[in-house]
Amino acid sequence: MLDISNAKIVRVIFLAREYGPDSKHLSDYISGLNYDEKSSLVALLWVGRDTYDAKDIKQAKLDAEAEASAPTEMYLSGMPDLPEYLENGLEKLGIDVTETEDRM
Repeated sequence: MLDISNAKIVRVIFLAREYGPDSKHLSDYISGLNYDEKSSLVALLWVGRDTYDAKDIKQAKLDAEAEASAPTEMYLSGMPDLPEYLENGLEKLGIDVTETEDRM
C-alpha cells in the first residue's frame, strides 16, 4: 500500500497545522523523506482530494513518481488544504492513525 509510516504522515499533518503548509519546518521534514515516502505522500494527497480513488493507490504512486518535476516539498508548499487532503486520504484507504496521533 503506502511506503511511508503512519507516524510520518501524522507528523506532516501536525507540522502543516502548527506552522502552516508553506513553513520551513514542514519543507525541511518532507525534504528528509526518501523517494518512496515522498511518492506515497503525494499519492495519499491525490486520493484525499479525489484525483484518484482509493482502489487506484498503486497507480497514484506510479504517477507521483513519473510526474515529479519539482521537489515534493515545493509541490506541497503553500497547499492550504494539505492536512485535510492527507486525512481524507487516510480515511478513504481505511488507515486509522488515532493511536499514532495520541502518542504525538
